[in-house]
Amino acid sequence: MNGLLVALDMGVGKQRAASPPCDPADWPLREYSRAVSAGGIDWHVQVLGHGPVALLLHGTGASSHSFAPLARLLAEEMTLVVPDLPGHGFTRAPDPAALSLKGMTSAIIGLLAALGQRPALLVGHSAGAAVALELAGCCADAVPVVSLNGALLPFDGLAGRLFAPLARSLARTGLVPRLVARRARREGVVERIAAGTGSRVPPESLACYRHLVRRPAHVAAALGMMARWNLSGLVDRAAACPGAITLVAGEKDRMVPAADAARVAARLPRARVVRLADCGHLAHEERPDAIAAICRAALLAGDR
Repeated sequence: MNGLLVALDMGVGKQRAASPPCDPADWPLREYSRAVSAGGIDWHVQVLGHGPVALLLHGTGASSHSFAPLARLLAEEMTLVVPDLPGHGFTRAPDPAALSLKGMTSAIIGLLAALGQRPALLVGHSAGAAVALELAGCCADAVPVVSLNGALLPFDGLAGRLFAPLARSLARTGLVPRLVARRARREGVVERIAAGTGSRVPPESLACYRHLVRRPAHVAAALGMMARWNLSGLVDRAAACPGAITLVAGEKDRMVPAADAARVAARLPRARVVRLADCGHLAHEERPDAIAAICRAALLAGDR
């Protein structure tokens, strides 16, 4: 691994003993939570299991909780490193530059160095898949990537020209995150947002999303991430990655069209598409068993 290997060998950052930095007390897998300082960010990360290291990266507006069902299935055969991305969940909001794709990738490298963990598998959901691909580009070794309904292509046309400026304008003021958090307290709001993903979200996860979206800092980080996100050139850079890439596409996804996976795969020499007919955008929450099997297969293929 290039930049990633150097950072890990230098041991950048540090862990610090602390009580689990997440609240409420029934947060999924809270017993595996750690507080870690790295790269100027106070992280919440969960580390559990035994075996080869798999890094799990959630998408915009989510947190490590979304991987809890999958982590429980994989923990007997893999070491799972599951952070809250900068500003999300219980990881403190960083310098705004860390909310860009490049900034977030650099931040994750610093976190891995602090933990002393070197991934053998990269798994990312939605925007987290973009970070996983960017990380794979830092690897000299053939580290496989599993993209779960990956948001890997820039918005086309007018939407692309308007989206980032709109997100930037919303992110500039603290008023919008507070308004969103207040509105989220109304009955049924979070349920409607979840339904808009095309997924059937389990009750445990819905409760976590309710908690998150009612926190202005979490909302602000999601807006800040969208405002600074730039996917231009990502797929072209990923084409040079030596590891295999599995593109999982839920056919009921209402946020990232399943057809996008085929468009991306056509540009990547070591990619394959796995379509899940019964899943929406949050496939890893609906069908953790199917996603676990895909992750196992990707890791085994990477060891050959």
